[in-house]
Amino acid sequence: MQKLGLLLVLASLTLMAACGGGSSVPPTTITSVSVSCSPSTIQYGQTSQCSATVTGTGSFSSAVTWAASAGTISASGLFTAPSGGVTSLQVTITATSTQDTSKAGTATVTVNPVQQTGNVQPIVVDAGPAPQSFVTANEAFTSVTVCLPNSSTCQTIDHVLVDTGSSGLRLLSSAGGGELTLGLPQTNDSSGNPLYECEVFLDGYTWGSVSAADITVASEKASSVPVQVVVPSSASPAVPASCSSQNPPGGTGNEGDSLMAFGANGILGIGLFQQDCGGFCVTNSTNPTVYYDCPSSGCTPTTATLLQQVPNPVTMFATDNNGVLIQLPSVPDGGLASVQGSLIFGIGTESNNGLGSAQVYDVPDSGSNAGGFTTIFNGNTYTSSFIDSGSNGFFFNDPSIPTCPSPNQDWFCPTTSPLSLSAQNQGTNMSSGVQVNFTIENENNLSGSNTAFSTLAGPYGSTPPAEFDWGLSFFYGRNVFTAIDGMSTPGGTGPYFAY
Repeated sequence: MQKLGLLLVLASLTLMAACGGGSSVPPTTITSVSVSCSPSTIQYGQTSQCSATVTGTGSFSSAVTWAASAGTISASGLFTAPSGGVTSLQVTITATSTQDTSKAGTATVTVNPVQQTGNVQPIVVDAGPAPQSFVTANEAFTSVTVCLPNSSTCQTIDHVLVDTGSSGLRLLSSAGGGELTLGLPQTNDSSGNPLYECEVFLDGYTWGSVSAADITVASEKASSVPVQVVVPSSASPAVPASCSSQNPPGGTGNEGDSLMAFGANGILGIGLFQQDCGGFCVTNSTNPTVYYDCPSSGCTPTTATLLQQVPNPVTMFATDNNGVLIQLPSVPDGGLASVQGSLIFGIGTESNNGLGSAQVYDVPDSGSNAGGFTTIFNGNTYTSSFIDSGSNGFFFNDPSIPTCPSPNQDWFCPTTSPLSLSAQNQGTNMSSGVQVNFTIENENNLSGSNTAFSTLAGPYGSTPPAEFDWGLSFFYGRNVFTAIDGMSTPGGTGPYFAY
């Protein structure tokens, strides 16, 4: 009965309020949200402070949530433009009322490229080279002009893969489906016979002659550079068994057999080392076999001097030759159809390639861990980890993350997607690691119309290997430096990575 009496009292009080017998609170409504950003025109990597004005009636809330169509924006409205780009970008900044999410305002910030200099080469992540019989994902491409040595007879090759995980320019011949039709002259070994090379990658190998070319990228030029002309297995001379037997587990074999197998018209290897084999191949011809002496009677393993080897072409530029900086804009979860960025030659040699606040991660220049730093992830220590723009995702071992069903078993399909992860990276110059956070997504949920993904990842081995591969997914939204061994930079003598 007391409970019923209380309900009757509450009902009468409600009736009094409704009839005007008590005080009432005026309703609060949001009528509009307007946004302004200053400055409204900035360059890639710069910031603009945005503010929102909320109008309404009553005691309304002026709180908003921020969003940007590209780059990032903080809870206080500080917009940071993407870190790289070669064309102007119109970014929409949106502020949405937290009280009434149907009310929002927008402003536009124009992001212009940093003034280009002769050391900047545009790069693009897109669907890959024509003909589009296949679609690439997370591959950064650029163009390279090659000429006959000391000649004006030249050819520009597009969709050349930008690869910080290797050294040397490799061009897929037209016999293998590539664009190269220019007859570059072959070089000879110390015996006077044609010099050939077998270069092994994580997913296969390339076979072909060492030839000479003048190379131009951006306004940087190098003369009479040894390059590898990659040919299919049907070409002569035949691929030696000591080369084909080096095909890695699960590898595709000779990637020069087709444009689809190679995935690009060439590879621009701008990694940590001055040559693709270095001192090892000067004195050793086997284990592994890299260079071959190829008279008409057939190919046999041989040594190669440093000058005969395929070099990192950056080292042969007159200036800006101590390393590279790759700038790619941030990519949101789910990916983008394509992105544009910059390959900048040199470290600390121009106003556009300074290290700034980037952390340097020194790596050994020789030994079993040459080129590798330490990554600590999920309780495992990976002592030969590397940052590789030529790998199209994060690759690491974690049995707790499900892989995708066939035929996508080379990718992770986490049940929680996006899945936030973290690791620690440590160079030989550091006493402790620095945390790096990253996110991966279920590959089956990623849009097939997109080609640039910051969250693409896959398994690396059935047991923890020595390596954690920080592929192109790592590059988005970062300035990533690769310093070449033996070359002086403001961050010390290479080799090192920095970001």
